[in-house]
Amino acid sequence: MAINPGHLFEQAASLISPQAGRPRQVDIRRAVSAAYCAIFHAIITAAADQFIGVANRGESRYGLAYRSVDHGWLRKLCEEVQKSSLSVKFKSYAPSAGFVANMAAFAAATLDLQQRRHAADYDVMIRMNKSDASVAIATARAALSRLSATSPPERLAFLSLLLFAPR
Repeated sequence: MAINPGHLFEQAASLISPQAGRPRQVDIRRAVSAAYCAIFHAIITAAADQFIGVANRGESRYGLAYRSVDHGWLRKLCEEVQKSSLSVKFKSYAPSAGFVANMAAFAAATLDLQQRRHAADYDVMIRMNKSDASVAIATARAALSRLSATSPPERLAFLSLLLFAPR
């Protein structure tokens, strides 16, 4: 079953709103990570729903599609979407006008959140504070709004590229 991004947002918010005192460093970092994970699971759920179907979420083929996307490929695709002119490898699979405002904003936010998540999970030299997590959560929520506002053909092109990498 797909992971609910809303639950990840709830978890992130609860981690930085402890009952007593300031949130611990580990909780702030997990909140930042959860914000990125919400985006990641939202986009892979959208792709699996598109190509396998919501009604088939309990089927093994749904899990196959869901698990076929890795963080590195999502990063590369988002970097490509950000370009003013798509690479030849991607151009024939994209909308004729390319990827525009909403999808480009989603891609930018995804890249930003992925970098924040990497820092939160692996950079022991930085100290994060509650506002870092709050910004990550707000950025992730805004990114999902931008994804929802993307035109159906543009969204379909992105989801296709996400699951079926051009060669």
